[in-house]
Amino acid sequence: MVETLLAWISSGEIAIPEIQRPFVWDKSKVRDLIDSLYKGFPIGYIIAWKNPDIRLKDGTKSEGKKVLIDGQQRITALSASLIGNEVLDDDYKITRIKIAFHPVEERFEVFNTAISKDKEWIHDISAIISGQTNLFTMVREYCEKNPSADETLIGNAIESLRGIIKKPIGMIELSPDLDIETVTEIFIRINSKGVVLSQADFAMSKIASNERNGGHVLRKAIDYFCHLAVAPEFYNIIMDNDSDFTETDYFSKMRWLKDENDDIYNPDYSDMLRVAFTSEFNRGKLADLVSLLSGRNFETRTYEEEIANESFERLGKAITRFMNETDFKRFVMIITSAGFISSGLIRSQNVLNFAYVLYLKMRSQGEHSSRIERFVRKWFVMSILTSRYTGGSPEGRFDFDIKQIQARGVENYLLDIESAELSEAFWNASLVQSLNTSVASSPYFNTYLAAQVYLHDKGFLSRDISVADLIRYRGDVHHIFPRDLLKRKGLKRGQYNQIANYVYMQSDINIHIGNQAPKDYFGQIIHQCETGTMKYGNISDTADLYQNIEAHCIPKDIFDMTTDDYQKFLEMRRKLIANKLRLYYESL
Repeated sequence: MVETLLAWISSGEIAIPEIQRPFVWDKSKVRDLIDSLYKGFPIGYIIAWKNPDIRLKDGTKSEGKKVLIDGQQRITALSASLIGNEVLDDDYKITRIKIAFHPVEERFEVFNTAISKDKEWIHDISAIISGQTNLFTMVREYCEKNPSADETLIGNAIESLRGIIKKPIGMIELSPDLDIETVTEIFIRINSKGVVLSQADFAMSKIASNERNGGHVLRKAIDYFCHLAVAPEFYNIIMDNDSDFTETDYFSKMRWLKDENDDIYNPDYSDMLRVAFTSEFNRGKLADLVSLLSGRNFETRTYEEEIANESFERLGKAITRFMNETDFKRFVMIITSAGFISSGLIRSQNVLNFAYVLYLKMRSQGEHSSRIERFVRKWFVMSILTSRYTGGSPEGRFDFDIKQIQARGVENYLLDIESAELSEAFWNASLVQSLNTSVASSPYFNTYLAAQVYLHDKGFLSRDISVADLIRYRGDVHHIFPRDLLKRKGLKRGQYNQIANYVYMQSDINIHIGNQAPKDYFGQIIHQCETGTMKYGNISDTADLYQNIEAHCIPKDIFDMTTDDYQKFLEMRRKLIANKLRLYYESL
């Protein structure tokens, strides 16, 4: 029954962490839930998993709380509307959800200003459900305000409303004997129909439910850090609404984010949790984290208090290291020093995540800063070029890589990866083929742009404006063989939008090029260098011109090329780009 569920919430028997997940339901959905209960409609099942019993030092067992697997939003809606509990909304603001009741029409509505002025509405049903007011007193007062109301009808409606707590609600409790992997799979599958949840969500629920080890505070630290990283103004909301948290060490460690606007690495709670766990525990599967936080002894398959306590302590320290201002900023500096100066150049968050794992791991081992910078840069770029953490099972790859690094050291392991995956065949064939694409967000093209930044290349046909400047100030990617020229020749979008036909170029230069074939506009640029009459950018020396086209991997044959040479140009340029990427990687 609903009454039993509410009693569990009040007693703490079922873990409803304060911010397990922000309450994301629209208030009208809460109204609809109450209306369904009132009418006797089914509202689905609540599914919980009883935490494994932990063996204490004295040999006795501590019974765990119930951890919600499915139904957290519904339970939060019920506790907010029926008990009057406050909730944290998706903007991280504490709010009340008041549901009003019209006893004559037997209709529910979200409380608003208009209702507050209407005597026919009971403004807050929690006052009725909680029994704060005597039924007869409430009916009498309502009828005094509404003389035309039928006292019997009003009494029956209010009594029916009170009867909501006697309504049945399905409750499925998963056995504590189920292994973590099975429970995690159930959790993910059940929630896949609504807001898609992950192993990280389950781990966060597990963390927040353990108040004995400060899990509810740790959960806040993770969530608040990630929100602050994206929205520094959220700092004031924390200050205004969570004075208890502002007194914690976690808050002091993240305070620096209020003045930070860099968007190269904006981790969400899944990223933060994965990085902290992998770097500290040398494991990559978050199901293992849930096991450890439950106190699981992997050898005896029992659950022990000491393991749970130690795991929470280690995770807390790892989260603190993740938040450290100096380390976080140094890591971002290493990424930008490799030429990735814009978040738009980084398409895989997991590539960033593992690079930070590697940084934190090497830092904890006392490695010299020069070695950390070198190997983090190379690992980061290698991961992009080999699509190491995209597709398939990135979590499994995390797990494998961190264990290999722990056992063999990053240098030896990276050398083996380079031998196997960055061979001659990769640079001369596989990468060249990967550059045959029209996808502008291709990780290979983005890495090529990062290489240009790293090598301080100037923009196409520019002597002073760098590629880095064009990327930072949102310059445009333009076609070497003009798009309209190729369209008139009958080429389709996927043909004229090839990334091997792209360069970062100033818009005014692109305007002057117009629809001319390379043979024509390069002829005019040669004339520009000979006469000093400027039209295309500000290159006035043929040596500078040749240096510029070499930096942009444009074959020297470009001076004589027409649209008939377009396919030949693409093949030549792909090879030049692949060679530039190789030289770039080897120089990191």
